[in-house]
Amino acid sequence: MANFPTHLAVGIVGSGALATLTLASGMVAPGDIVTLAFAGAVGSILPDIDLGNSRPSQALFTGLGIAIAFAVLFNVGYRYSIAEMWVIWTATFLAVRFIGHNIFHHLSHHRGIFHSLLAGLMFASLTAIFYVRGLGHGAGLAWLAGSFVLFGFLIHLVLDEIYSVDFNNERIKSSFGTALKLADFRHPGASLAMMAAAAVAFVFAPPVHDFLGVVGTKSLWVAFQDRLLPNDHNWFGITAELQNTVLAWLGKR
Repeated sequence: MANFPTHLAVGIVGSGALATLTLASGMVAPGDIVTLAFAGAVGSILPDIDLGNSRPSQALFTGLGIAIAFAVLFNVGYRYSIAEMWVIWTATFLAVRFIGHNIFHHLSHHRGIFHSLLAGLMFASLTAIFYVRGLGHGAGLAWLAGSFVLFGFLIHLVLDEIYSVDFNNERIKSSFGTALKLADFRHPGASLAMMAAAAVAFVFAPPVHDFLGVVGTKSLWVAFQDRLLPNDHNWFGITAELQNTVLAWLGKR
């Protein structure tokens, strides 16, 4: 499979290219493309959270530990002294970061259910929920960010499949077919649980029709087509000048 730097680099490049398209077509404001590209880059490393010692897994549980610790503190911490609140926050963080991390990786398998399209759909819905309820954005931008996460997720799965082919020796590795899949059919219980989680996340996510309404408009695709290539194929404003120079040089000859 591809290593962490490769996944992250390809995810950043792919997400940056997609973010450029959304900006050129007028879907988002210039200030939003950075967060969208970041969402795609995060999505490109999410499938490896089931690797116990991987950086994506450690970062995910560190972030979850911090978020859950503050949520617990804000709900019950006012009843206690400052010293007790420090203890509550630290204990909650450590429980999620280490105990929760170990339990998760004891129950999960690498290239299992988190290496599937079902997991990508779940993470896309969770991203939309976070953008609306955590960051206060509208449903359209929230689902656009979720789409970027799913896009980065797909880049990761496809890249792992490509690395499963040994082009030098012209053979298919045994890992081929384990990266890009709808669900983990080796573990049907995990697949059913992920299907349920994805469905629940989608139900609690913001309405998707705002996003589909923007993506499906004819004006968006007309604007995209108009901006796709330079007018009159005059790249960077120098193509016509270069042509005139060449013609003048040929004329002198």
